[in-house]
Amino acid sequence: IIEVNARLSRSSALASKATGYPLAYVAAKLALGSDLVSLRNSVTRVTTACFEPALDYVVAKVPRWDLRKFATVDQTIGSCMKSVGEVMAIGRTFEEVIQKALRMVDESCAGFEAERFDDELLHRHEDANSLEPIKAELANPSPTRIWAIAKGFRLGMSVEDVYELTAIDR
Repeated sequence: IIEVNARLSRSSALASKATGYPLAYVAAKLALGSDLVSLRNSVTRVTTACFEPALDYVVAKVPRWDLRKFATVDQTIGSCMKSVGEVMAIGRTFEEVIQKALRMVDESCAGFEAERFDDELLHRHEDANSLEPIKAELANPSPTRIWAIAKGFRLGMSVEDVYELTAIDR
């Protein structure tokens, strides 16, 4: 599930691009009274619109944050929209798409790497070899949390340690 809401958002456009399935077209037809069984899938022209396509790839959408430009903004991520955009990556595995997406989000970084969080700690004037700022970052969603995970792994944290702080699936 990408998102459940009554509007076609950027996530819906992403899903259409990733699958080649025209979500906006189908949604408009449904709003005008058509049903999924009577609509033909415009990609295959054979199956109905309610037919689930088989996908042999993984797609990730990662938000792009640029919060450093705003000195007074709260860096904690919640339900309020703060991203300045997003990137989409397509690949064969989750690891591949995360690497691609993180490289696109921040051109100065090579992907899921501890060094990106070192840059953040340097900017904050914090010790890059201490677990305390990493644990604090992991405990609260933030734009740099994914790189804090990489740094935590580099400093010896286990998957279980990260799970306990983030509740991100093991």
